[in-house]
Amino acid sequence: MICLLQRVTHGKVEVAGETIGKISTGLVVLVGFQPADTAQTLTKMTHKLLHYRVFADENDKMNLNVQQANGELLLVPQFTLAADTRSGLRPSFSSSAPPDKANALFDDFVACVTERYRPPQCGRFGADMQVSLTNNGPVTFWLEVS
Repeated sequence: MICLLQRVTHGKVEVAGETIGKISTGLVVLVGFQPADTAQTLTKMTHKLLHYRVFADENDKMNLNVQQANGELLLVPQFTLAADTRSGLRPSFSSSAPPDKANALFDDFVACVTERYRPPQCGRFGADMQVSLTNNGPVTFWLEVS
């Protein structure tokens, strides 16, 4: 499982011109799944995502997590994160989870985050989405768990 998180001052996702998810200060998280991902993988990533310290404390040090900063979450499924780009000039998606499995994992990940923090805003699995954000910093991290 891969999450590309970006600390933002605002973010939104649209499908066919309709805003389906929108946040202010928080994290926009692009989420990709791999074939071996399980419920245990989701639990590990949820913990890491909710506790990863990317927000500034009173001394301007990155010591606060999204919960401590009272930040919002926008989770966006993005199967291309798991692409194999090591050779050639076209990505291979053989390292991405099959669509049915990835869709179920995304729904389960949203539920896992909701249980431990609060309901995130979300993109729509399989949709042609337009994601916009203002990266604060910029601060961007690639998180992986297995």
